[in-house]
Amino acid sequence: MTTLWDTTGSAVVKELAAQRRTGGAVLSGVALTLVVVADESRVTEAEEAATHAAEMHPCRVLIVVRRQIDAPVPRLDAEVQIGGRLGPGEAVVMRMYGRLALHAESVVLPLLAADAPVVTWWHGVPPERIATDALGVLADRRITDSSLTEDPPATLRVRAEDYAPGDSDLAWTRSTAWRAVLASTLDSVSGRRSDAVQVHGGRIEGDPGNATAQLLAGWISSRCGCSVDVVPGSRDPGPSGVEAVTLRLDQDEQLEVRADHRGGAVISQPYRPDSTLALPERVLGDLLSEELRRLDPDEPYSEALEAATGLRGLSDRPAVREHVWFDPAAETDVVTS
Repeated sequence: MTTLWDTTGSAVVKELAAQRRTGGAVLSGVALTLVVVADESRVTEAEEAATHAAEMHPCRVLIVVRRQIDAPVPRLDAEVQIGGRLGPGEAVVMRMYGRLALHAESVVLPLLAADAPVVTWWHGVPPERIATDALGVLADRRITDSSLTEDPPATLRVRAEDYAPGDSDLAWTRSTAWRAVLASTLDSVSGRRSDAVQVHGGRIEGDPGNATAQLLAGWISSRCGCSVDVVPGSRDPGPSGVEAVTLRLDQDEQLEVRADHRGGAVISQPYRPDSTLALPERVLGDLLSEELRRLDPDEPYSEALEAATGLRGLSDRPAVREHVWFDPAAETDVVTS
């Protein structure tokens, strides 16, 4: 690893090229560029998750830390490494001070892997309008996390209003295990074919203020065409915000999936004894790795977001955003560039 203090973007590019010349086969097969935007307080978490994702998906990792935007003098400190603590590939950690932090793309753009898709992940509170962040505009996929905000349900509304195909949310990714269990259980209800099972309604017990619980309710509603409410549970539901899901089926039947807080779920369905399936809580790196498996628009997510927020036509919006310049230190409105 090489640390460059008070450096420039050109020096970072030259250092990466110098290390690449001696990197050999470790640099082959780069599938994408992962741009991570994180506050200093969350850098360690972001690095651990990005390292895990890089082991699953060969990529160039660029971590942007915007520090002290009000600093009087712009400054860039960078760590450049290949095959080091941030995974087997290339990685650059950039700490930006002053006005440079508002123009992070000027340093990031020359570092993007040629002809490789770009994924931007905000590990922290995302911008209300992704178009105001050039690091989001240049990306093919954009990953946020509504659960990290003070009011996750309100943030889901913001994400729906600002949605463009290619957006995703780790709050949605946390619901994957629940969605898989519910889908497989419905497939086996009473031995009937899944297309013969009708869901007439249901409820989710957990945390109504949790974004994952709201998106899971939206997913069930969008798939089954029925109303699903999120009601308070009787105990701590964990990061997923879901304690149990109960669905009312046709033929006066009921299906329930309840987390047992031992990494599993107890499934109760008609005419069968209760059974248990694995339902583990997943670490941040696993969630990020799942999101990197696909680079096309996540239509089930947009449909769940529509149902959760009441907005429609999200998947019909243009996939490309036009950058909007925004200066947080200015009192004027944003200006389209």
